[in-house]
Amino acid sequence: MSVRKGTYALFVTFDRDINITVGALGPHLFRAGTYCYVGSAMGGLDQRVSRHLARCKGIRWHIDRLTTVCDGSEAWESYPDFIGECELARIAEECGGIPEMDGFGCSDCSCRTHLFRMDSGAADELVSRARLERFSDRRAVR
Repeated sequence: MSVRKGTYALFVTFDRDINITVGALGPHLFRAGTYCYVGSAMGGLDQRVSRHLARCKGIRWHIDRLTTVCDGSEAWESYPDFIGECELARIAEECGGIPEMDGFGCSDCSCRTHLFRMDSGAADELVSRARLERFSDRRAVR
């Protein structure tokens, strides 16, 4: 079985305002609402996204600080129509995503951030414009 590679948009929702310390980026107040994190998984899309969707896990990436305490999450993937991680971040902002925290999830590129606050209209537009498909854990069992 070959390892699937690709990029993804992970939407996390908070029902209430919450203060979260995001590693070296420090404390941040996340207002109630939905946030979109864009990432890539060149070493295994299914494993990476499944890990992000799990609530119980060790903290490894910035996004883990959010996914372990969020009230809901869902993922969309660009596989097989690959869109680069930075391109997906650019599209997220063009669709109305508001950059949330400088330096979040983008330590290996020159982007300002890979985390955006999004209302439902912006999220729907991102999924449509980037032609993302809803991630399903069943794909990992192929």
